[in-house]
Amino acid sequence: MDTVTRPRILVVGAGFAGVECVRRLERRLTPDEADLTLVTPFSYQLYLPLLPQVASGVLAPQSVALSLRRSERYRTRIIPGGAIGVDLRSKVCVVRTVNGEIVNEPYDYIVLAPGSVTRTFDIPGLTDHAFGLKSLAEAAYLRDHVISQLDLADASHDPAERASRLQFVVVGGGYAGTETAACLQRLTHAAVKRYPRLDPGLIKWHLIDIAPKLMPELGDKLGRSAQEILTRRGIEISLGVSIAKAGAEEVTFTDGRVVPTRTLIWTAGVVASPLIATLGAETVRGRLAVNADMCLPGHDGVFALGDSAAVPDVARGDDAVCPPTAQHALRQGRHVAENVIATLRGRPARPYVHHDLGLVVDLGGTDAVSKPLGIELHGLPAQAVARGYHWSALRTGVAKTRVMTDWLLNAVAGDDFVRTGFQAHRPGNLRDFEYLDAYLTPEQVRAHVAEAGRSAR
Repeated sequence: MDTVTRPRILVVGAGFAGVECVRRLERRLTPDEADLTLVTPFSYQLYLPLLPQVASGVLAPQSVALSLRRSERYRTRIIPGGAIGVDLRSKVCVVRTVNGEIVNEPYDYIVLAPGSVTRTFDIPGLTDHAFGLKSLAEAAYLRDHVISQLDLADASHDPAERASRLQFVVVGGGYAGTETAACLQRLTHAAVKRYPRLDPGLIKWHLIDIAPKLMPELGDKLGRSAQEILTRRGIEISLGVSIAKAGAEEVTFTDGRVVPTRTLIWTAGVVASPLIATLGAETVRGRLAVNADMCLPGHDGVFALGDSAAVPDVARGDDAVCPPTAQHALRQGRHVAENVIATLRGRPARPYVHHDLGLVVDLGGTDAVSKPLGIELHGLPAQAVARGYHWSALRTGVAKTRVMTDWLLNAVAGDDFVRTGFQAHRPGNLRDFEYLDAYLTPEQVRAHVAEAGRSAR
């Protein structure tokens, strides 16, 4: 008898784009139309924009980690592991599972949404001594580290050591860096009041960026407003400056200044996941070059979106591509699901067109700057818009309840200055969290797939 197999749809990545795509496919396709598989190292969707609030203790880690296995009605098979290569010719994705086994996952349609990794440069000591903020583990580790600096400074009898432990450097004047500096500065400012032996004047935060303006996407007026808020809090902002060298106890700026510090936080942008390089396809500044319908030219059944894809921004025109933001990833996820369904059912795919809804920046407390639908806001109204946007974007009612409860509890009871100590004996720098050496080269991918094919025969 002839056996009719269902098309296999493989989604790589459980970020905003990947999860939105999977959920739309589950709702719009019947179980008989296709088999759905999701490849992800963690069985949760991380709400990245709220990581600075996790690092500062405003939100609990589980509040921003949305479980993918919570609902029994979801039918997607989850492969716990990371995609380390894709052979487009053989239609095989190579996956390293969480137990270290390397397996081949064949597909008929693949949606590539592996996200991004921290962008680093060839700066001496950077990956050995800097902390990142791209994962839940990094946020939890960073909170422990910052609070531990207060404890260690309090215990120290060396004035030089005490001063270095109470200086903090954040590199990156975008949303992540600005919000991280703002939230953690509030944490240390509140916490130092509980350390009678420490001089609050010794706590210094530095926010630096090579760009000439802070968050230029906000426009001059709101950018200046954000800068004034941070400066008023005592954060020293240096623009047109970056890091020349990083050490265990000091950081050298490109303008020659040497800052004694034990805390260097690197948030200077992102680049596409190294998975994209394994395809051997055309890229635009490291992101996979795709059409406006998010299809990969010359390869049937291959779609890419989110931070790893250079999706043309039709609304802006020219050669513009969509920025790597959560707003675009969410909408691209839903749109690419519809295009996969259209292709599956023999209909044409539609181009992705989206008009920007605005920008929000939460600076902690009642401080914020927002630009919803082009309307410039700051202060409490901007804070209401920022938190309202994040709250509404959370995918589940459980997550919304947890986040709202954490916000209310923090507003009423204030901060807690407790470090868990769970990761006290583990390193936590960029080199330890990125796992960049896990990916294969295009040649290794093809060789692995070919060897697996010969073994099967």
